[in-house]
Amino acid sequence: MNNELRNSFPNVFFHPSRRGLWYQPWWILIKGDELIKEHHHDVMTVHEYPPFYNGIGAKWLHRAGKIPYCLEIHHIVGHPVAASWKEKIGRILSKLYLKRDAYQAAAVRTVNESVKRTLTEWGMPGEKIHVAPSFYLNAETLKPDPSIPKKFDVAFCARIVPNKGWDTVIRAIASLPDVSIIVVGDGPERTPMEQLAFELGMINRSTFKGWLNSNADVYRAMQSAKMFVMHSTSEGGPRIALEAMAIGMPVIATRVGVMPDVIQEGVNGVFTDGTANGLAAKITMLLKDARMRENLGKEASKIVGKFERGKLVKEYAEFLKSSAQTAASELT
Repeated sequence: MNNELRNSFPNVFFHPSRRGLWYQPWWILIKGDELIKEHHHDVMTVHEYPPFYNGIGAKWLHRAGKIPYCLEIHHIVGHPVAASWKEKIGRILSKLYLKRDAYQAAAVRTVNESVKRTLTEWGMPGEKIHVAPSFYLNAETLKPDPSIPKKFDVAFCARIVPNKGWDTVIRAIASLPDVSIIVVGDGPERTPMEQLAFELGMINRSTFKGWLNSNADVYRAMQSAKMFVMHSTSEGGPRIALEAMAIGMPVIATRVGVMPDVIQEGVNGVFTDGTANGLAAKITMLLKDARMRENLGKEASKIVGKFERGKLVKEYAEFLKSSAQTAASELT
């Protein structure tokens, strides 16, 4: 763990499993018991996803009579569209297990309405699910900068992995002669992404920046394009699309994660259908209409108020407090 990160939050402590993820449930039980005896915590919260080792450990600790717990389900793997066979398995396991997983939990937190809706459809009690967004936006750093020249047509920023839809983005750009793209980010599939751009004859219209040194550098790079594209097949957010909106960029997005909660079609953003042809059509539409891009960007920048950091942190704290109080009242 980076010492600078450790020292950034003096009341936050890290206790990683010393034997790898396979040992995580036992570590939560053993170390959790030790910490609760020392600090007398009222509630525990766990980020849950396949193979569900965090929830298993929390359940064991709860059964030992130590503490109520809340599940946090930020993202359903492979939903609505799986980008790999691993994601398909993860989606199947989630559908089979999450309803049972929540049975002993005091509450379940999701960060967007689409995950809550899916969990409810899968049979999880709706009254147990609370939407508490985690996409904290900083109004001081997320400001449009009209002085940045528009060198590119499209900006794409993400960790380059299958569910980000990078291959569809490249194919869409390749079908549009003279349209350029700047890609900010890195990941295990960056080389295949660059290779696809080369094979489709558009490498000279593609700029791959990799990871940049700071958030400010990322925001500047994004604003060097006329629009931002988020083409994920499954997400919890993504935060980067909200940040693009906050800095006044017109955003083209798939209907995943928090996007359906925040984008009003044609008002502060544009949806695409997940296909290369559909994305190419939306890019063409925006490139032809500078006024529309300007209006979308102005409306998009208002998103900062919806996800103001202090307000969301307070809402999250109140969620945890109420969960602990509910669990305590059920025991009396």
